[in-house]
Amino acid sequence: MLTGDPDGLLLETYYDFDELSAVVKELRRMTDLPIVAQVSMDEPGVLQNGLVLNEALHQLEALGADVVGVNCRLGPYHTIQAFEKVTLPEKAFLSASPNASLLDVEDGRIVYVSEADYFGKAAVLLRDEGVRLIGGCCGTTPKHIEAAKKHLAGLAPVTTKIVTPQKPILIREAEPAVHEPIHEKAKKERTIIVELDTPRHLETEQYIEGAKLLYDAGVAAVTMADNSLASPRISNMAMGSILKLQNNIRPLVHITCRDRNLIGLQSHLMGLDALGIHDILAVTGDPTKVGDFPGATSVYDVSSMELLQLIKQLNEGISFTGKPLRKKAKFSVAGAFNPNVRVLDRAVKRLEKKIECGADYFITQPVYTKEKIIDIHEATKHLETPIFLGIMPLTNSRNAEFLHHEVPGIKLSDEVLERMHACGDDREKSTAEGIAIAKELIDTAAELFNGIYVITPFLRYDMSLELVHYIHELDAQKEREFAHAETSY
Repeated sequence: MLTGDPDGLLLETYYDFDELSAVVKELRRMTDLPIVAQVSMDEPGVLQNGLVLNEALHQLEALGADVVGVNCRLGPYHTIQAFEKVTLPEKAFLSASPNASLLDVEDGRIVYVSEADYFGKAAVLLRDEGVRLIGGCCGTTPKHIEAAKKHLAGLAPVTTKIVTPQKPILIREAEPAVHEPIHEKAKKERTIIVELDTPRHLETEQYIEGAKLLYDAGVAAVTMADNSLASPRISNMAMGSILKLQNNIRPLVHITCRDRNLIGLQSHLMGLDALGIHDILAVTGDPTKVGDFPGATSVYDVSSMELLQLIKQLNEGISFTGKPLRKKAKFSVAGAFNPNVRVLDRAVKRLEKKIECGADYFITQPVYTKEKIIDIHEATKHLETPIFLGIMPLTNSRNAEFLHHEVPGIKLSDEVLERMHACGDDREKSTAEGIAIAKELIDTAAELFNGIYVITPFLRYDMSLELVHYIHELDAQKEREFAHAETSY
């Protein structure tokens, strides 16, 4: 920029305030030329990272900018509104180059609808707020600038200004939790959660019946995937609220990064908090090409780790963009853990990163060998964060083959495949063998992990119910043995 021998430097449309600060600082080190530094607001008076405009402009002045202000994104109305809370800098001048209006789309084209005279009158109101350098950004035309010049003719700059101090927005604490957080419970005692995915159809009676039976059997929560395998199901937010509000069942809902952009994710989470649903599993989500919905696209504005951080930000009462939400959320957030990988240590390193991002506990993919369960325990025993070991009973040989060969993150042992294959097409025998295999895995998992995650296949909640009863009986037997040993001693 400097090699062209300019009279001054104009920096504009910076959404990243840290980036603009670094550029101003570096340019001021290199030159004494006038510097105009303009940020773009996320909303009136607030930048994208939650920094208040008044503070940002004074910081730019301190870094050496001669003119500080805003441009782009918002129209005259919101720009004026923002400057009402801006105090005059000590040495620098204020600048503003609003868009002609908020943008609109007509026949696929982006347009700005604003009369030039309205823009000219707005320029006077900006002048009244102490702005010295006034221009226009997106949608402005020579007529808009001509109107601004006409309305400003003969007016002197404002040199003094009184700004009413803004009252700080208080952030209330969240209401006391109705239930103990699942991760806290799992640190102390056996805790069982059961996944019961919402239906792909609109008949919900059987689903609600199964959820009731499972919850009455003593599970801590009924978990619901978020359109697993990228196939549409009844919204887990809707079904979770039905279970909670109408049936007094604690829901644990999964949230994927796949289906919602950042706007949708924050709105969804705020809705969950309003409904009193505070148990969440944050996952990336299977890509849409895995599913059965032609033409669907994946969003992925954020990764699962970034989503964890954003959810924990809501727990501080701060929105994704840094705005105060007036009250803290109280989400207990799980991270997904796939231990069915070639190098388990790498997967554990990923867990450690998720803990840094705010994961309160982990839920694993289903595991199908005792050796793998032991390996998981050995690889994670240094972590204090609870892990819920996934157990999913197999329903038949075809189910086993499908999981092994087609579902990402799930691998079965040759022994398990052979045992299910030996059952042939006998439904009763296949169910019994699937339950037997799951119980054998539970025998090992229950010795090493407080958290057990039972995954219900194909709404077969009868299978999950039998496994829940089996876990309770194991714990009861252990207590009896402990009591007997104490008595004998």
